[in-house]
Amino acid sequence: MTNKPGEKYTGSPGVTLSVTDSGLQVQVRRSDSTWLELTCHSSCVLSDRAEYVWYKNEKYIKRGSSLLVSSGSTDRYSCYLRGSSGHGSPAVYGPQRPSVSVSPSAEMLEGDSVTLTCSTDANPAANYTWYKEHEDSPRASGQIFTITNFTAEHSGNYYCEAQNEMGRSNSTLLLITESAVDRTTMIIHITRWTLVSVMVILLLLFCLWTRKKKAVSSTTEPHESREAVEVRHLSSETELTKGSSSVLIKS
Repeated sequence: MTNKPGEKYTGSPGVTLSVTDSGLQVQVRRSDSTWLELTCHSSCVLSDRAEYVWYKNEKYIKRGSSLLVSSGSTDRYSCYLRGSSGHGSPAVYGPQRPSVSVSPSAEMLEGDSVTLTCSTDANPAANYTWYKEHEDSPRASGQIFTITNFTAEHSGNYYCEAQNEMGRSNSTLLLITESAVDRTTMIIHITRWTLVSVMVILLLLFCLWTRKKKAVSSTTEPHESREAVEVRHLSSETELTKGSSSVLIKS
């Protein structure tokens, strides 16, 4: 091929054309409450002789531009161009069983906040709805559900439902309960232990201060024995008597 009309190019090894993206997409449309219609489309311009083939879980099942499948199926469906070795469409499938997680804990104190998260694998992308067990009305929608100012009324089993055009699936139940120790009791315990800790610290400081005071007193005012004190007292009396006698003789 050249840029001049009527001319051509030949040579070795020839011209190679590579297609990196087939442009194939599967559209999902509900036929009735039981069946879904899958239709294969291409973003490229194809000839009238182009033919599609369908695969279920990567295994060939039939030809044609459309396919009827059972609603709620978790099988994976994709389409290809017949005779093409290129890429097929992304597979479409219903939500797998969702997984749920809770943060920070499934045992809550009154007034706390808890966040529930739901996730699943699905194509098209799934929408999420949150329910509490034995309740028909949903509690929330969206992948993340946050309960603020937790109370005893919020305790119970929760689950999420993931849904797309292919079907729906529910998670297992997640139990969230109120802690057996309420916030007031917890504050009382913390206050009590704080006071005990302060009293112990003050007692230790007082003992250290008393011991230090005794040590200082023993070095600055040494104690005399009782016998030494009595001897000194007798010596003072003797000197006093001698002084009196001398005065009498002098007169």
